[in-house]
Amino acid sequence: MFLRRTILSTCVASALAACSGMAWAQQAKEVKLGYALAINSHYGAAAQAWSDSVEKATNNAFKFKQFPSSALGGERELIEGLQLGTVEAVIVSTGALSNFVPDVGVVDIPFLFRDTAHARAVLDGSFGQDLLGKFKARGLIALAWGEQGFRHLSNNKVAVSKPEDLKGLKIRVTENPVHITAFRTLGASPTPMAWPEVIGALQQGTIDGQENPISVFVSAKLWQVQKHLTLTSHVYAPMALIVSPGFWGSLNDAQKAAFTQGAKAGALASRKFVDEVEKKGVEEIKSHGVQVVTQVDRAAFQAALAPAYKQYASKFGQKTLDEISHAK
Repeated sequence: MFLRRTILSTCVASALAACSGMAWAQQAKEVKLGYALAINSHYGAAAQAWSDSVEKATNNAFKFKQFPSSALGGERELIEGLQLGTVEAVIVSTGALSNFVPDVGVVDIPFLFRDTAHARAVLDGSFGQDLLGKFKARGLIALAWGEQGFRHLSNNKVAVSKPEDLKGLKIRVTENPVHITAFRTLGASPTPMAWPEVIGALQQGTIDGQENPISVFVSAKLWQVQKHLTLTSHVYAPMALIVSPGFWGSLNDAQKAAFTQGAKAGALASRKFVDEVEKKGVEEIKSHGVQVVTQVDRAAFQAALAPAYKQYASKFGQKTLDEISHAK
């Protein structure tokens, strides 16, 4: 009898433990998080901080599964995945976003931001927060602005120091109308291309160069496929932390707050990563034999872009451009 009770007690305890384990497994909802670059990048830093923050705040009710290095496709495919509900969360640049939320294109206008502090102030202020709110109408829930840093130009043909040096260069640009207009105006041949294709295109000579922040140049080891880098700082490059509307709708208020705060933590992590890379990245790039032009005539580039600025003013409104450029 005693043995029977012992066996029965053991079985009950095992069953309860199994049920408890099943309940936890059911409770931990997987969140697929996709982004374009490697884990050891500013994207990865943002992803990890976002994941850690949400999992801690929700007592592990959610478990993030990261898909770095375009494992779920390029940025356009990631954004479409959000709209279709096949992915819960993404971190993407504004390069592809302008095709889904046209108003975002305004932040991609060349030489619009004076410096990093100015850009962060605009995106953290009412303008940037209002811009996040416009994503909802396009089937996207944008929670925070992360950062890539200012974009710079690299190529394999010439050390670019003035606008004329860009004539005829085949430059990979993001699938972004604002970027395309800018480089076409400067006399280059802009070639829209998804990020996963870029390294191969540079190796094969299909394109001569590309433009990206130092953080991307370093994380992607572009010194393997580029000879010249010019620190043009022509465009400030934010990135957005976004979730799908279907997934967002499944969350209660406390969970939504956790995801929002987590996204903000991710944004700060990306900025910290960029700040650190900016300090040492150029020297690292030089150490790999890349020729670096450290200064350009900003005024000359702005003058050459005058026709493009007229198009931007017509599209986004001169008042909006002035609001951004004059922000403190």
